[in-house]
Amino acid sequence: MFDRTPSAVDVTIGGETRVYQAFVTTAPAALDRPSTVTLEQSSFARVAHLTADLIPFDATLGSKPARLVLIAEIDLKVQKACYREGRHLLAPADLVLIGRNTLQEWLWNRLAMPSDQEVH
Repeated sequence: MFDRTPSAVDVTIGGETRVYQAFVTTAPAALDRPSTVTLEQSSFARVAHLTADLIPFDATLGSKPARLVLIAEIDLKVQKACYREGRHLLAPADLVLIGRNTLQEWLWNRLAMPSDQEVH
């Protein structure tokens, strides 16, 4: 687990601006705060290249489910603690590799998707 914080990604919706931090985690979505957004989901082997730091891994870690997530800065401390309590990997994403514009576009696309929890 790492403590280095990646660069912020900000998104303005209406008159409200939210600031997010990008991470790769092995934590399940069930541990997410409501403001945490999953942008990509696959095995760790498939998302490991998105981390800012090289993480050595074996077949066991490589086959674990992993996600690229955006965590709202307002919930960052609580979200990190929750993931760590469950002993899940949490690594800063490489925003040079991914890019702020790409993350913002993925977030906008994700926010535009209908939610499974939406009431019809």
